[in-house]
Amino acid sequence: MDLSLVVPCFNEAENIVGFYKCVENCFEGKGFSYEIVFVNDGSVDKTLFKLKELTRNEKGNIQVVSFSRNFGKESAIYAGLSRSKGDAVCIIDADLQQRPEVVLQMKEILDEKPEVDCVAAFQQKRKEGKALSALKSCFYKFINKVSEVNFVNGASDFRLMRRQMVNAVLNMTEYHRFSKGIFSWVGFNTEHIAYEAQPREHGESKWGVIKLTKYAIEGIVAFSTAPLRIATLVGFISSLLSVIYLLIVVVQKLFFEMAVPGYATIVVLILFLGGLILFCLGIIGEYLAKIYVQIKNRPIYIEKEYFTNQAEDK
Repeated sequence: MDLSLVVPCFNEAENIVGFYKCVENCFEGKGFSYEIVFVNDGSVDKTLFKLKELTRNEKGNIQVVSFSRNFGKESAIYAGLSRSKGDAVCIIDADLQQRPEVVLQMKEILDEKPEVDCVAAFQQKRKEGKALSALKSCFYKFINKVSEVNFVNGASDFRLMRRQMVNAVLNMTEYHRFSKGIFSWVGFNTEHIAYEAQPREHGESKWGVIKLTKYAIEGIVAFSTAPLRIATLVGFISSLLSVIYLLIVVVQKLFFEMAVPGYATIVVLILFLGGLILFCLGIIGEYLAKIYVQIKNRPIYIEKEYFTNQAEDK
């Protein structure tokens, strides 16, 4: 198998058939073999029904992994990579914002440049609000300063990887997965190309501000210990300032006979220091929570069903 497409699906019933037909029309006559690995991530609409129907009716190589519940896109990516058989593997969304035509451009680069292990697509121009775009830019600037690996602004999971890199990603078996960081951490030569995201064929984006914020925190905690150092630094500075303020109060009382600041000052200081303590405990709690879940050694996903129309798997 030359190429595998890994397609995470969560409530994409209206897009499944259109995506398959688009891939089929785009890849027809290109002279390479390919398969599509759909991962149903606990969808609550008719996604699974559509996938079963597609597998029954179409002759193209299709695999379908269906989860027992929604485990998240990161788990779906891992499951799809695990089932893929291609010498090169591409992660692509089912909503057709990421076009199969771009996959052909990626494959052409890999074919022409044997030294390149991965081709990653990034949005040069984002079709989103200025506020959200600014927040994402701030996130990339911050994480690149505190992380041990580099993150390209706008680069997504939409990328084509050689089998050697796919195997390296699969060897990263942590429960809390942040694929953008994992792709950078494993190394390999990566070339970035710009692409323009198309409007969704059907449905709405599953990534709201709250979900994106949570995802950003996951990435920072997964690939940086800087927040822990920040907590230590904040504690040291607040302690130092407290000692300096204590000396000032003592000098004022003994040598200048000035009244020691009273109730209001004490309340403000207590609230300020209490807030700092809770902030630092919150940072530590994020890391402890990740450790707590990881040591349980739970599976990244639970596979409820698997079916395919590939002859060798029947």
